[in-house]
Amino acid sequence: MKTDIERVLYYLKSRDTWENYVIARHSLSDIVKLCNKRKYQFCKEDNGLEIKLEEIGKIFEKKHERKSSEREENMALLKIQDVCKYYGNESNITKALDKVNFEIQEGEFVGIMGASGSGKTTMLNCISTIDTVTSGHIFYDKTDITEMKNAQLAEFRRKNLGFVFQDFNLLDTLTVEENISLALTINGEEGKDISKRVESMAQVLGIGHILNRFPYEISGGQKQRCACARALINHPKLILADEPTGALDSKSAQLLLETMEKMNQDLGATILMVTHDVFSASYCQRILFLKDGNLFKELNGKGKNRRDFYNEILNVLVLLGGEVKGAC
Repeated sequence: MKTDIERVLYYLKSRDTWENYVIARHSLSDIVKLCNKRKYQFCKEDNGLEIKLEEIGKIFEKKHERKSSEREENMALLKIQDVCKYYGNESNITKALDKVNFEIQEGEFVGIMGASGSGKTTMLNCISTIDTVTSGHIFYDKTDITEMKNAQLAEFRRKNLGFVFQDFNLLDTLTVEENISLALTINGEEGKDISKRVESMAQVLGIGHILNRFPYEISGGQKQRCACARALINHPKLILADEPTGALDSKSAQLLLETMEKMNQDLGATILMVTHDVFSASYCQRILFLKDGNLFKELNGKGKNRRDFYNEILNVLVLLGGEVKGAC
Protein backbone atom coordinates (compact mmCIF):
# COMPACT_ATOMS: atom_id res chain seq x y z
CA MET A 1 0.00 0.00 0.00
CA LYS A 2 1.49 3.32 -1.09
CA THR A 3 1.76 6.16 1.42
CA ASP A 4 0.27 9.55 0.55
CA ILE A 5 3.73 10.91 -0.19
CA GLU A 6 4.58 7.99 -2.49
CA ARG A 7 1.31 8.49 -4.37
CA VAL A 8 2.04 12.19 -4.91
CA LEU A 9 5.56 11.35 -6.10
CA TYR A 10 4.13 8.80 -8.52
CA TYR A 11 1.69 11.42 -9.78
CA LEU A 12 4.45 13.97 -10.34
CA LYS A 13 6.71 11.52 -12.15
CA SER A 14 3.88 10.32 -14.39
CA ARG A 15 3.36 13.76 -15.91
CA ASP A 16 4.72 14.02 -19.45
CA THR A 17 6.38 17.38 -18.96
CA TRP A 18 9.94 18.65 -18.81
CA GLU A 19 9.60 19.13 -15.06
CA ASN A 20 10.33 15.39 -14.74
CA TYR A 21 13.98 16.23 -15.45
CA VAL A 22 14.09 18.59 -12.48
CA ILE A 23 12.13 16.25 -10.19
CA ALA A 24 14.58 13.45 -10.92
CA ARG A 25 17.65 15.51 -10.03
CA HIS A 26 16.94 18.31 -7.62
CA SER A 27 16.51 19.23 -3.99
CA LEU A 28 13.59 20.29 -1.83
CA SER A 29 14.05 24.03 -2.38
CA ASP A 30 14.36 23.59 -6.15
CA ILE A 31 11.15 21.57 -6.34
CA VAL A 32 9.10 23.88 -4.13
CA LYS A 33 10.33 26.86 -6.19
CA LEU A 34 9.38 25.10 -9.41
CA CYS A 35 5.96 24.09 -8.10
CA ASN A 36 5.26 27.66 -6.99
CA LYS A 37 6.32 28.92 -10.40
CA ARG A 38 4.05 26.45 -12.21
CA LYS A 39 1.23 26.93 -9.64
CA TYR A 40 0.60 23.21 -9.23
CA GLN A 41 -2.58 22.40 -7.38
CA PHE A 42 -3.22 18.91 -6.03
CA CYS A 43 -6.80 17.86 -5.46
CA LYS A 44 -8.98 14.74 -5.61
CA GLU A 45 -9.38 15.03 -9.38
CA ASP A 46 -5.61 14.99 -9.81
CA ASN A 47 -4.40 12.19 -7.58
CA GLY A 48 -7.15 11.16 -5.16
CA LEU A 49 -5.62 13.19 -2.33
CA GLU A 50 -6.18 16.53 -0.71
CA ILE A 51 -2.69 17.90 -0.30
CA LYS A 52 -1.28 21.38 0.16
CA LEU A 53 1.44 22.68 -2.12
CA GLU A 54 4.04 22.92 0.65
CA GLU A 55 3.57 19.22 1.46
CA ILE A 56 5.29 18.37 -1.81
CA GLY A 57 8.48 19.17 0.08
CA LYS A 58 8.05 16.09 2.27
CA ILE A 59 8.67 13.89 -0.76
CA PHE A 60 12.17 15.24 -1.11
CA GLU A 61 13.28 15.71 2.51
CA LYS A 62 14.91 12.32 3.00
CA LYS A 63 16.44 12.34 -0.46
CA HIS A 64 17.83 15.83 0.11
CA GLU A 65 19.33 14.87 3.50
CA ARG A 66 20.92 11.76 2.00
CA LYS A 67 22.35 13.75 -0.91
CA SER A 68 23.80 16.38 1.46
CA SER A 69 25.40 13.66 3.58
CA GLU A 70 26.93 11.94 0.54
CA ARG A 71 28.48 15.19 -0.72
CA GLU A 72 29.62 16.45 2.70
CA GLU A 73 33.23 15.36 2.31
CA ASN A 74 33.61 16.53 -1.30
CA MET A 75 31.01 19.13 -2.23
CA ALA A 76 32.30 19.68 -5.77
CA LEU A 77 30.66 17.91 -8.69
CA LEU A 78 33.96 18.25 -10.57
CA LYS A 79 37.35 18.63 -8.88
CA ILE A 80 40.57 19.21 -10.81
CA GLN A 81 43.56 18.45 -8.58
CA ASP A 82 47.16 19.21 -9.60
CA VAL A 83 46.50 18.26 -13.22
CA CYS A 84 49.51 18.26 -15.54
CA LYS A 85 49.60 17.41 -19.23
CA TYR A 86 52.95 17.28 -21.01
CA TYR A 87 53.69 16.59 -24.67
CA GLY A 88 57.00 15.69 -26.32
CA ASN A 89 60.07 13.97 -24.92
CA GLU A 90 62.81 14.77 -22.41
CA SER A 91 64.67 17.08 -24.77
CA ASN A 92 61.57 18.98 -25.93
CA ILE A 93 58.70 19.05 -23.43
CA THR A 94 55.61 21.24 -23.86
CA LYS A 95 53.63 21.85 -20.68
CA ALA A 96 50.05 22.19 -21.91
CA LEU A 97 48.73 22.09 -18.32
CA ASP A 98 50.90 22.67 -15.27
CA LYS A 99 49.38 21.78 -11.87
CA VAL A 100 45.91 23.20 -12.51
CA ASN A 101 43.42 23.20 -9.63
CA PHE A 102 39.76 24.23 -9.56
CA GLU A 103 36.30 22.97 -8.63
CA ILE A 104 32.84 23.19 -10.18
CA GLN A 105 29.73 22.88 -8.03
CA GLU A 106 26.53 21.20 -9.16
CA GLY A 107 24.25 23.66 -10.99
CA GLU A 108 27.01 26.10 -12.00
CA PHE A 109 27.55 27.60 -15.45
CA VAL A 110 31.33 28.04 -15.73
CA GLY A 111 33.43 29.33 -18.61
CA ILE A 112 37.09 28.72 -19.45
CA MET A 113 38.93 31.43 -21.40
CA GLY A 114 42.46 32.20 -22.52
CA ALA A 115 44.58 32.89 -25.57
CA SER A 116 45.32 30.22 -28.16
CA GLY A 117 47.78 27.74 -26.67
CA SER A 118 46.75 28.53 -23.08
CA GLY A 119 45.55 24.97 -22.43
CA LYS A 120 41.77 25.45 -22.73
CA THR A 121 41.14 22.66 -25.22
CA THR A 122 43.58 20.32 -23.49
CA MET A 123 41.76 20.91 -20.21
CA LEU A 124 38.40 20.20 -21.82
CA ASN A 125 39.75 17.04 -23.48
CA CYS A 126 41.03 15.72 -20.15
CA ILE A 127 37.77 16.53 -18.32
CA SER A 128 35.77 14.85 -21.10
CA THR A 129 37.96 11.69 -20.89
CA ILE A 130 38.97 12.13 -24.55
CA ASP A 131 42.58 12.64 -23.41
CA THR A 132 44.47 11.49 -20.31
CA VAL A 133 46.47 13.52 -17.81
CA THR A 134 50.22 13.12 -17.31
CA SER A 135 49.74 13.49 -13.57
CA GLY A 136 47.13 14.73 -11.12
CA HIS A 137 43.52 13.73 -10.56
CA ILE A 138 40.06 14.53 -11.95
CA PHE A 139 37.17 13.72 -9.61
CA TYR A 140 33.49 13.54 -10.50
CA ASP A 141 31.92 13.50 -7.04
CA LYS A 142 34.21 10.91 -5.41
CA THR A 143 35.08 9.03 -8.59
CA ASP A 144 38.65 9.53 -9.85
CA ILE A 145 38.44 9.08 -13.62
CA THR A 146 42.24 9.17 -13.98
CA GLU A 147 42.30 5.64 -12.51
CA MET A 148 39.74 4.19 -14.94
CA LYS A 149 40.54 1.91 -17.87
CA ASN A 150 39.31 2.62 -21.42
CA ALA A 151 36.15 0.50 -21.20
CA GLN A 152 35.22 2.12 -17.89
CA LEU A 153 35.85 5.60 -19.33
CA ALA A 154 33.61 4.88 -22.30
CA GLU A 155 30.77 3.82 -20.02
CA PHE A 156 31.35 6.78 -17.70
CA ARG A 157 31.32 9.21 -20.63
CA ARG A 158 28.11 7.73 -22.01
CA LYS A 159 26.25 7.89 -18.69
CA ASN A 160 27.55 11.11 -17.15
CA LEU A 161 28.62 13.60 -19.82
CA GLY A 162 26.81 15.63 -22.46
CA PHE A 163 28.59 17.40 -25.33
CA VAL A 164 27.84 20.52 -27.39
CA PHE A 165 30.36 21.02 -30.20
CA GLN A 166 31.13 24.04 -32.36
CA ASP A 167 30.28 22.12 -35.56
CA PHE A 168 27.09 20.50 -34.16
CA ASN A 169 28.17 16.91 -35.02
CA LEU A 170 24.66 15.88 -36.05
CA LEU A 171 24.11 12.89 -38.31
CA ASP A 172 22.68 14.11 -41.63
CA THR A 173 20.94 10.80 -42.35
CA LEU A 174 18.87 11.06 -39.14
CA THR A 175 16.03 13.47 -38.39
CA VAL A 176 16.30 15.98 -35.54
CA GLU A 177 14.22 13.66 -33.36
CA GLU A 178 16.44 10.68 -34.17
CA ASN A 179 19.60 12.68 -33.46
CA ILE A 180 18.29 13.70 -30.03
CA SER A 181 17.08 10.20 -29.16
CA LEU A 182 20.20 8.35 -30.32
CA ALA A 183 21.81 8.18 -26.86
CA LEU A 184 18.59 6.83 -25.33
CA THR A 185 18.30 4.21 -28.07
CA ILE A 186 21.89 3.07 -27.45
CA ASN A 187 21.10 2.82 -23.73
CA GLY A 188 18.19 0.48 -24.51
CA GLU A 189 15.36 2.78 -23.37
CA GLU A 190 11.81 1.89 -24.42
CA GLY A 191 10.54 3.53 -27.61
CA LYS A 192 7.42 5.01 -25.99
CA ASP A 193 9.48 6.66 -23.23
CA ILE A 194 12.04 7.94 -25.73
CA SER A 195 9.39 9.73 -27.80
CA LYS A 196 7.89 11.42 -24.74
CA ARG A 197 11.24 12.60 -23.42
CA VAL A 198 12.42 13.89 -26.79
CA GLU A 199 9.19 15.77 -27.40
CA SER A 200 9.25 17.36 -23.94
CA MET A 201 12.89 18.44 -24.26
CA ALA A 202 12.35 19.77 -27.79
CA GLN A 203 9.41 21.91 -26.63
CA VAL A 204 11.52 23.45 -23.86
CA LEU A 205 14.33 24.33 -26.28
CA GLY A 206 11.97 25.66 -28.97
CA ILE A 207 12.58 23.01 -31.64
CA GLY A 208 9.40 20.95 -31.27
CA HIS A 209 8.19 22.02 -34.72
CA ILE A 210 11.29 20.72 -36.56
CA LEU A 211 11.62 17.22 -35.08
CA ASN A 212 10.82 15.54 -38.41
CA ARG A 213 13.31 17.56 -40.43
CA PHE A 214 16.87 16.61 -41.32
CA PRO A 215 19.90 18.69 -40.21
CA TYR A 216 20.46 20.03 -43.75
CA GLU A 217 16.91 21.46 -43.69
CA ILE A 218 17.34 23.65 -40.60
CA SER A 219 19.38 26.72 -39.61
CA GLY A 220 22.66 26.73 -37.69
CA GLY A 221 20.96 28.00 -34.55
CA GLN A 222 18.36 25.24 -34.73
CA LYS A 223 21.12 22.67 -35.24
CA GLN A 224 22.89 23.86 -32.11
CA ARG A 225 19.69 23.77 -30.05
CA CYS A 226 19.22 20.22 -31.33
CA ALA A 227 22.75 19.50 -30.08
CA CYS A 228 21.80 20.99 -26.68
CA ALA A 229 18.74 18.74 -26.51
CA ARG A 230 20.89 15.74 -27.40
CA ALA A 231 23.35 16.69 -24.63
CA LEU A 232 20.56 17.03 -22.04
CA ILE A 233 18.34 14.09 -22.94
CA ASN A 234 20.34 11.50 -20.98
CA HIS A 235 20.35 13.61 -17.77
CA PRO A 236 24.17 14.00 -17.63
CA LYS A 237 26.03 15.20 -14.56
CA LEU A 238 27.98 17.72 -16.64
CA ILE A 239 27.54 19.33 -20.06
CA LEU A 240 30.76 20.28 -21.88
CA ALA A 241 30.46 22.97 -24.55
CA ASP A 242 33.39 23.66 -26.89
CA GLU A 243 33.00 27.07 -28.60
CA PRO A 244 29.25 26.46 -29.08
CA THR A 245 28.63 29.84 -30.77
CA GLY A 246 31.69 29.68 -33.03
CA ALA A 247 29.78 28.68 -36.17
CA LEU A 248 26.74 30.92 -35.58
CA ASP A 249 25.76 34.44 -36.60
CA SER A 250 25.22 36.98 -33.79
CA LYS A 251 21.44 36.54 -33.57
CA SER A 252 21.62 32.72 -33.51
CA ALA A 253 24.48 32.91 -30.99
CA GLN A 254 22.41 35.04 -28.62
CA LEU A 255 19.43 32.68 -28.92
CA LEU A 256 21.70 29.73 -28.16
CA LEU A 257 23.23 31.43 -25.12
CA GLU A 258 19.75 32.23 -23.81
CA THR A 259 18.89 28.56 -24.34
CA MET A 260 21.98 27.46 -22.39
CA GLU A 261 21.11 29.91 -19.62
CA LYS A 262 17.64 28.35 -19.50
CA MET A 263 19.18 24.88 -19.40
CA ASN A 264 21.22 25.96 -16.40
CA GLN A 265 18.63 27.99 -14.47
CA ASP A 266 15.40 26.12 -15.23
CA LEU A 267 16.62 22.59 -15.90
CA GLY A 268 19.47 22.66 -13.38
CA ALA A 269 22.14 21.59 -15.88
CA THR A 270 25.79 22.01 -14.84
CA ILE A 271 27.68 23.50 -17.80
CA LEU A 272 31.38 23.99 -18.51
CA MET A 273 31.97 26.09 -21.64
CA VAL A 274 35.24 26.88 -23.42
CA THR A 275 35.03 30.10 -25.43
CA HIS A 276 37.06 32.96 -26.91
CA ASP A 277 34.00 35.18 -27.11
CA VAL A 278 33.50 37.82 -24.39
CA PHE A 279 29.75 38.13 -25.03
CA SER A 280 29.29 34.35 -24.69
CA ALA A 281 31.37 34.30 -21.52
CA SER A 282 29.21 37.03 -19.94
CA TYR A 283 26.36 34.50 -19.68
CA CYS A 284 28.44 32.34 -17.31
CA GLN A 285 28.33 32.61 -13.54
CA ARG A 286 32.08 32.20 -13.21
CA ILE A 287 35.07 32.44 -15.57
CA LEU A 288 38.41 30.64 -15.24
CA PHE A 289 41.28 32.19 -17.22
CA LEU A 290 44.19 30.00 -18.32
CA LYS A 291 47.60 31.29 -19.35
CA ASP A 292 50.52 29.08 -20.43
CA GLY A 293 48.89 26.04 -18.85
CA ASN A 294 48.27 27.71 -15.50
CA LEU A 295 45.15 29.10 -13.85
CA PHE A 296 45.79 32.85 -14.23
CA LYS A 297 42.66 34.39 -12.69
CA GLU A 298 39.05 33.66 -11.73
CA LEU A 299 36.07 36.00 -12.05
CA ASN A 300 32.73 35.55 -10.32
CA GLY A 301 29.70 37.08 -12.06
CA LYS A 302 27.04 36.22 -9.48
CA GLY A 303 25.01 39.26 -8.47
CA LYS A 304 26.45 41.38 -11.28
CA ASN A 305 24.60 42.61 -14.34
CA ARG A 306 25.82 41.23 -17.65
CA ARG A 307 27.29 44.53 -18.90
CA ASP A 308 29.52 44.95 -15.84
CA PHE A 309 30.63 41.32 -15.97
CA TYR A 310 31.31 41.68 -19.70
CA ASN A 311 33.63 44.64 -19.01
CA GLU A 312 35.45 42.75 -16.25
CA ILE A 313 36.06 39.81 -18.60
CA LEU A 314 37.30 42.18 -21.29
CA ASN A 315 39.77 43.81 -18.89
CA VAL A 316 41.26 40.45 -17.89
CA LEU A 317 41.64 39.39 -21.52
CA VAL A 318 43.48 42.62 -22.28
CA LEU A 319 45.84 41.80 -19.40
CA LEU A 320 46.33 38.31 -20.80
CA GLY A 321 47.26 39.82 -24.15
CA GLY A 322 45.20 37.24 -26.03
CA GLU A 323 42.72 37.53 -28.84
CA VAL A 324 39.51 39.32 -27.88
CA LYS A 325 36.29 38.36 -29.67
CA GLY A 326 32.87 39.80 -29.12
CA ALA A 327 34.21 43.17 -28.02
CA CYS A 328 32.56 46.33 -29.18
